[in-house]
Amino acid sequence: MEFRSIDPCCRSRAALLFVLFAVPVVAVAQTDEIQVYDAAIADHGVFNLMIHTNFTPIGRKTAVYPGGIIPNDSVNGAVEWAYGVTDWFEQGLYMPVWSPYSEGRGGSLNGFKIRELFVRPHAKDHLFFYGVNFEFSVNYHYWEPKRFTSEVRPIVGLHLHKVDFIFNPIVDTDYTGGFRNLEFVPATRVAYNFNNTWTVAAEEYSDFGPLRRFDPVSDQFHEVWAVVDHNSKIVNIEAGVGVGVTGGADRLTLKLMVSRDLNSK
Repeated sequence: MEFRSIDPCCRSRAALLFVLFAVPVVAVAQTDEIQVYDAAIADHGVFNLMIHTNFTPIGRKTAVYPGGIIPNDSVNGAVEWAYGVTDWFEQGLYMPVWSPYSEGRGGSLNGFKIRELFVRPHAKDHLFFYGVNFEFSVNYHYWEPKRFTSEVRPIVGLHLHKVDFIFNPIVDTDYTGGFRNLEFVPATRVAYNFNNTWTVAAEEYSDFGPLRRFDPVSDQFHEVWAVVDHNSKIVNIEAGVGVGVTGGADRLTLKLMVSRDLNSK
């Protein structure tokens, strides 16, 4: 996302610090990141900070695998650092990745994630935009069954005046089983931009299972979301409510993302 250079007063700075560091504790989620990538990146030479926080008040009551985090009533999130290396490349780091609360475990930390995001320069100015994100994760066992996992997230989309269509045909891998064992976990967003400040969107997140054979529909993960974005000179905020529509998904999840540039040219 892009932000304007600002010089807020001391009161604004104090309020910003509260939002960035207090909200993740009280805004109680399930995965560390629930987001559709739109090919927007930090400006060249600019650092960006984003806090992801998610809360699953009504979720699956058993872990996906033995020893894993139970989604129901869990809180999860991450601190995402990003740097605009060029106008087409952004380097990112997720650290820490945390679960402040999960059933039977309390609070816990995950490892970290490194990402490399390549996009069409100045994507917001083009009718058609695209990109690809590569993510490399080092996990603790209670977060993922495998120590090392990765994600490849292609990005394709259209800016049609006030309406955006964005599709991320994501595949995940734990480096076993070859190409056919890649997990297909696409994400989709349709957004309406009222102006430069307010946007509403419908999003959908899915996990179909491995490419070699998709899981039965009743076991797949499908959630639909209602989302609102608010962009200001100080912070960008995205909040949403997600509802599971299949047996393999959580019934209700909430998300909050707060971000801003830490410096500008």
